[in-house]
Amino acid sequence: MKSKELLKLLNKDESATSEWKQSLSEIAEIIETASAFANTKGGRVFIGVSRTGKVAGVQIGKGTVENLANQISLRTDPKIHPHITVVRIKSKDVIVVEVKESQNKPSLALGKPYVRVGKSTMKMSKDDYETLILEKHKEKLQFDKQTCKGANLKDVDWGFVKKEFIPLYERVTGKKIVGTSKTILGSLGCIKNNKPTNAGILLFGKDPQKFFMNAYVALARYGTENVDVRRLDYKEFIGNLFQQIDSCNKYIKDNTAVMSRLEKGEVRRQDIPEYGWFSIRELVTNAVCHRDYSNFGTKVIIKMFSNRIEFYNPGGLSKGVTLKSIAKMQFSRNPIIAKILAKVEYIEELGEGWNKILEEHKAHPLKPKLPTVETNEYMFLVNIYSTKNKFAEKTDERLAGRLGERLGEKLGVKLGENEEKILRLIVADKFATIDSIAKSVRISTTAVENNLAKLKGKGVIRRIGPAKGGHWKVTK
Repeated sequence: MKSKELLKLLNKDESATSEWKQSLSEIAEIIETASAFANTKGGRVFIGVSRTGKVAGVQIGKGTVENLANQISLRTDPKIHPHITVVRIKSKDVIVVEVKESQNKPSLALGKPYVRVGKSTMKMSKDDYETLILEKHKEKLQFDKQTCKGANLKDVDWGFVKKEFIPLYERVTGKKIVGTSKTILGSLGCIKNNKPTNAGILLFGKDPQKFFMNAYVALARYGTENVDVRRLDYKEFIGNLFQQIDSCNKYIKDNTAVMSRLEKGEVRRQDIPEYGWFSIRELVTNAVCHRDYSNFGTKVIIKMFSNRIEFYNPGGLSKGVTLKSIAKMQFSRNPIIAKILAKVEYIEELGEGWNKILEEHKAHPLKPKLPTVETNEYMFLVNIYSTKNKFAEKTDERLAGRLGERLGEKLGVKLGENEEKILRLIVADKFATIDSIAKSVRISTTAVENNLAKLKGKGVIRRIGPAKGGHWKVTK
């Protein structure tokens, strides 16, 4: 640095990348500032400059610069090796200590981490320090790569590996697997040092919940638009991750509507799912795949409401990924689990799942509301929205009337206006509840119950299963 450049800097105030120190007696603060610069964006300490920016100068001896460099290096961890120069201004010497941003953060000074905030050097917060430590050692600490504590190879469900996974892998990839089941799981990162990894137990364990008690999917189904004390059903999907995904996906599909309509000029009816089936499977799989399994106190929670499905995933977006960039950036908290699920086409290998969810919504004939997302550092929440109301709005009222007349004629009875409306809703959604019917038809729940009783009395409908958890069947 030249003297003119230094004088120009001294005409300004201290900043995020520059600090004045009066003398070498402030060595502790100099080292702390070096740590702060290393942990932020780098910077320079000017020794021999007063707080007001006036050049005071320092006395330079034979070993002054070398001693300063040694003190900074010896009292920082990882060691900081600054570039030190001496600039002479008006017969006075100023020591310039230049520190680059560290690629090995956090750097400690005298055993403590510091950070630069504006023109101040401050102690780094505990949360920021822990985040940097985790980021620094993420390869070592990555949950699914670690060996599963307390587990051995007897805890692997080898029958599932041989009879389910290997045939699935060969069918999807078109490649014949050569080698033993053990060597295959080892090559996939599911066995390390002759012990199953966390990924190995979660994907192929006999009883994953023995080691990770909350590694399951909890699902609650409500007949209302919000959480209600009266749940229609509650399920817990356990087993390995493949089993959880398959059983949860099947349950949701079995308990959502497939609506039918006959378009003008068409011979065959058009079946329209209440929700996009790809979206359901992708969101279930993503929740299971990308959740934070290191947080043992949480689980994946799915809530089915009358107007939407809510998917709650413990663990927010990975560092550097935002809601705006989620469609473009691929990330995984559990890379081994994600890689294996992608190999057998449980998830999109190139991280294209979110784009395909949006495409499915846009292509849906009833044009549902696009999914909404909420996230923070602890959770990721997605809502997808029902199309039942849109189906009811678009259904030709005359078609509903003719349906009522045909059933009435068949049974020798005439259906009333509300009976026809209720019948139309039941045809569209066999799980329709009294509350949801009352809201759609705009009559009281008592009136709905009376009309349902009439329809049952006329043999038009009957109830399959209990009031809670059952469904309607239209008699034809």
